[in-house]
Amino acid sequence: MAVLILALSAASLLSPDNDFSESERRRLAGFPEFSAETLLNGKFMKEFEDYSLDQFPLRDGFRRIKAIARYDFFRLRDNNGIYIENGSAAEIIYPLNENSVLNAAEKFGEIHDSLLTGSNKIIVSIVPDKGYYLSKANGYPSMDYGQLEKLLTENMPYARYCSIMDTLSINDYYRTDTHWRQESILPAAEKLASCLGFSLSGQYTVSGQYDTSEQYTVNETDADFYGVYYGQSALPLPPDGIRYITDDSISAAVVYNAETGSTGGVYDFEKLHGRDPYEFFLSGAAAVLTIENPAAGNDRELVIFRDSFGSALTPWFIRSCSKITLVDTRYIAPSLLGDYVDFTDCDVLFLYSTLVLNESQVLK
Repeated sequence: MAVLILALSAASLLSPDNDFSESERRRLAGFPEFSAETLLNGKFMKEFEDYSLDQFPLRDGFRRIKAIARYDFFRLRDNNGIYIENGSAAEIIYPLNENSVLNAAEKFGEIHDSLLTGSNKIIVSIVPDKGYYLSKANGYPSMDYGQLEKLLTENMPYARYCSIMDTLSINDYYRTDTHWRQESILPAAEKLASCLGFSLSGQYTVSGQYDTSEQYTVNETDADFYGVYYGQSALPLPPDGIRYITDDSISAAVVYNAETGSTGGVYDFEKLHGRDPYEFFLSGAAAVLTIENPAAGNDRELVIFRDSFGSALTPWFIRSCSKITLVDTRYIAPSLLGDYVDFTDCDVLFLYSTLVLNESQVLK
């Protein structure tokens, strides 16, 4: 035991610190600032404990041993709040944070009052997390999704609610990640388009599956996608693959990033083999993106207030709109939006996942 403790201590002292955990998709704690004040008030020791846990030698290996022991030896049902059912990893999200939902509704109300008018058609929709399809049916704690819908819609009387929960299933999400699969969510996209007053012009087959053969092409990528739950669960889960849709409008569309002043395409192939391959869709997180479709044949403009789920959804709408603006108020204060977005006569969609609504302090 003494040799083990000394060896691990020596390895910890001699090994260089890591800034980022690729498996967990987060920054790791660095060595805390030392001073008499931080030592006496306890801040140094608290931050040092976080630092020592994050920089522990062979940390990922030990995390995997722990996870396998919990699942396979002790027969526990989750590790770090992550559970596996039907081959899909999901997070226990419980209970419903009602104050957070009310806070989100208040922030959306401020956007409505300061930026929108009666000329805007306003729709609100909720993207359910994977627990909606897995938790209650498999005996895990489950938030009250009905109460979430009720709280949000009652406090957004200016918006029409468009539910997409019945258009999705657990198979429409990546097995190792929080996000939905773009190629699987056309029924949800069509429902949202219908609520907004336009159609994606697809056809349903007799079997009930959506037929995209005449409208869109589904493409394979060579990326192995290890999602956020792969790292958080610390289990040896097989990777997902990433597919994406294309048509003439998507290929011709120009995406402008207001923050960087750069333009590009709908898909960012350089991101496929980066830290988070999901950033392949619209290059990941951005405060304000504008997508121009020169082949639209109409003057329909759509503004989507969204989180990361909107990145995979939006390409379904490109063929039906001349201009789509994506706004993520996790990265820009609504008071600044007037400098970047013209809301005159445009349709507006508030599309947020239960993950953000239940932790809405991330919204500015």
